[in-house]
Amino acid sequence: MGPFPALLPLRRAVRLLSIVALWVSGLGLLVMTGCVAWQVIGRYLLNDSPSWTEPFSLLLMSWFILLGAAVGVREGNHLGFEIGLHVAPPPLRRAMAVLTDLLVMLFGGAMAYYGWQLAMGTWSANMAGIALPQGLDYLPLVGGGALIALFSFEKLLAHLTSETVADVPLHGEHTVE
Repeated sequence: MGPFPALLPLRRAVRLLSIVALWVSGLGLLVMTGCVAWQVIGRYLLNDSPSWTEPFSLLLMSWFILLGAAVGVREGNHLGFEIGLHVAPPPLRRAMAVLTDLLVMLFGGAMAYYGWQLAMGTWSANMAGIALPQGLDYLPLVGGGALIALFSFEKLLAHLTSETVADVPLHGEHTVE
């Protein structure tokens, strides 16, 4: 049997949000690459280095790293201690997955909360080299943290409502679905 039917609208919405976050992340990487290229052209060919490219590139990098990390949380592509899950009996494996989801959800929530505090505390100052509020540097923590918390919440609900506990293949093993 598939996932708990009441979770399907949430799963669809979160899946769409994950796809959007991944595309925004990729677009940010492309724009950052263009900014760095302009920095190099300005410095070495025009002998007039633009001051805005470095802080703007760092801001974009923060966004695409944290959005990509959030998508990695949802897809389960992060490092983990999977050997423990592989050898654990199903009830313990479920408990470990639930605990992991809870901890990651709390971490994402804390990241969003404290990122917001940092953003608001530094909003009145300007970034060096660009006339934007310094608080913008911390908004990626808010967005990435909120997505990490949401994606972990989705996984937590899936683990709590699933009738079976999935096997965890060892590295190099593949399961047929």
